[in-house]
Amino acid sequence: MILFLFLSFVAVVAAIFAAPLRAKAWVSLVLTGTGAAAASAKAVEVLATGRTALLWSFDTPLFGHDSGSMDGLSALLVLIIAIGSVAATLYSRGYLAHHLTTKSPAHVALHYTSLTLMSLAMLAVVCSDGGCSFLFFWELMTIASFLLILFDAERPEVRRAALAYLIMMHVGFVLLIVGFARLGAVCGSASFAALPAYFAQRPVLPLFVVFLAGFGMKAGLFPLHVWLPEAHPAAPSHVSALMSGVMIKTGIYGILRVTAAIPAAQMHTIGYILLGLGAVTGLWGVILAAAQNDVKRLLAYSSIENIGVILLGTGIAVLGKASGNPTVAICGIAGALLHTLNHSFFKSLLFFGAGNILSQTRTTSLDALGGLGRHLPVTGLLFLVGTAAICALPPLNGFVSELFIYSGILTGIAERSHTLVAAGALTALALIGGIAVLAFTKLYSTVFLGSPRTHVVAEAEEVDSLRIAAMALPLAGILAVGLFPQYALQIVARAADFFTDAPAETYGLSTVCVAVCRTAWLLVAVIAALAWVRYRLLRQREVRQAPTWGCGFTAPNVRMQYTGESFAEGLQSIARPLTDDSCEGSPVGRNEIIPGAHNYDIRHRDRIGSLFSAWWVEALRVLNGRVMRLRTGKINHYVLFALAFLALIFVLSVFDLL
Repeated sequence: MILFLFLSFVAVVAAIFAAPLRAKAWVSLVLTGTGAAAASAKAVEVLATGRTALLWSFDTPLFGHDSGSMDGLSALLVLIIAIGSVAATLYSRGYLAHHLTTKSPAHVALHYTSLTLMSLAMLAVVCSDGGCSFLFFWELMTIASFLLILFDAERPEVRRAALAYLIMMHVGFVLLIVGFARLGAVCGSASFAALPAYFAQRPVLPLFVVFLAGFGMKAGLFPLHVWLPEAHPAAPSHVSALMSGVMIKTGIYGILRVTAAIPAAQMHTIGYILLGLGAVTGLWGVILAAAQNDVKRLLAYSSIENIGVILLGTGIAVLGKASGNPTVAICGIAGALLHTLNHSFFKSLLFFGAGNILSQTRTTSLDALGGLGRHLPVTGLLFLVGTAAICALPPLNGFVSELFIYSGILTGIAERSHTLVAAGALTALALIGGIAVLAFTKLYSTVFLGSPRTHVVAEAEEVDSLRIAAMALPLAGILAVGLFPQYALQIVARAADFFTDAPAETYGLSTVCVAVCRTAWLLVAVIAALAWVRYRLLRQREVRQAPTWGCGFTAPNVRMQYTGESFAEGLQSIARPLTDDSCEGSPVGRNEIIPGAHNYDIRHRDRIGSLFSAWWVEALRVLNGRVMRLRTGKINHYVLFALAFLALIFVLSVFDLL
């Protein structure tokens, strides 16, 4: 197995580095597509048959026996990773085309090597049963994504974001090592399969919290989310799409694996923890998203919000299982898994759209954009579908998954199962949904509607067909789940077997999906009919274009449009305690009847992020100061340090502590 991994790594690196500069993207696409196709074929087989497939098995000196297999949950994650990886690699071909003249061939080759290795590592992560192979592929995924963020390493903010990401991911990695080592010490096996035996004889909460923090670091769980709003804007857009739409789901995967192993009798506390963290994560993410004035930062905070929604569904499922209510359990876990799939679709589509905006206008600031719907019509239409889907509007996919979660919550309330907690979850989910509509209405209207604010925006043109083709992949997923939810339910129900053996059909979800399908197609028919009627009525009439009526004012200009800050001004009173704001210039005063010229820019940064960054920056400063004391410049001191280290190794060996 180790030899196979080494040879595969060498082959991937050699193939990409040896390829001509303009062919590196295609070589990466072939390698990624081959791995994705092979894994997807096995995933389809597992979902169709319901059987678990053994993929590898070998012994290791550190963690004992190690193996990899694919069950329904792994198969669902494999499909998510495969689609997202292929779409991101295809998109990168057009997105990075203008970088080929500014970056060296080695730089581009390293980027595509990292992109390929990250995709393959994610496939291996969700198929590893735990222990050595899981930690190896988890670390490979982290290092590869770190290198991808560093594509524009000449920018200081990119280096800072990448360093913060690397530090936090390795804090999480240490926690995972502690968790698996503890598991191996008690049960003799460091695999996920050993978790039920551990939880049956040991307290559940300590090990669960260790794994929750380790996996939550990758997922962007509050308050461990602070790397995410910094890393996504710093990375190239196809990398942001892959990290936000796909990679953070590996953290969700780990949380689900650990949670499912807990005995039902001890799940109540775990359910409360997941539900509370889901509500806080979702609300924090969506409020901060609505406050942002940068396209990619808004989308990054929205990813935190959707992780919260997934955890809300998981918490409802855990409480349903703990209370012996299979209807609540299957609704919650089906909603969580389907939202995991759905988020990968619409978030990838939105980050691709953000990449189109950035490449064509050289900015992602909402206050510098406007009127792009006329200049990037296809991007604007696809972005509109993505924003409608992420706002859970029918007939698109986000509506279906959130409907399942709502069904679980309402069923729990109706059957008086954790009524107060379920009512709190219902309130949180409703607030998240409402603020999400505000955030994405602000995003779409400020960017694509109105008039261009600069000449660069006014001269923007539609992107190449490769990027549009890449956006079509997640678009197809959005439409497929939204218009045919019964088939998506079949996939999700098979994946949910790891958590509950209750078939979804038994508890009426299939009936709900059929009703949703009919309603979706009825809505499509109504929209099509209205479009046809409008076409018929306007066909024989002259359509004139004129400025929007301004109550008699005849000299409107682009400065009178809503900006991102003014659009969400009413929300700032809520968001202000959560952010550290930095301003440049001064706003228009309330007493300025005839305002003069103003240049005003405000950035809303996460207060939790400031606390985290201040902590580790100060820790590094103190550590560096202590280490610098050892640099005396005297050779005899350095020899003494070496002898002391050797003496320490000898003592530890004598007492069998190594």
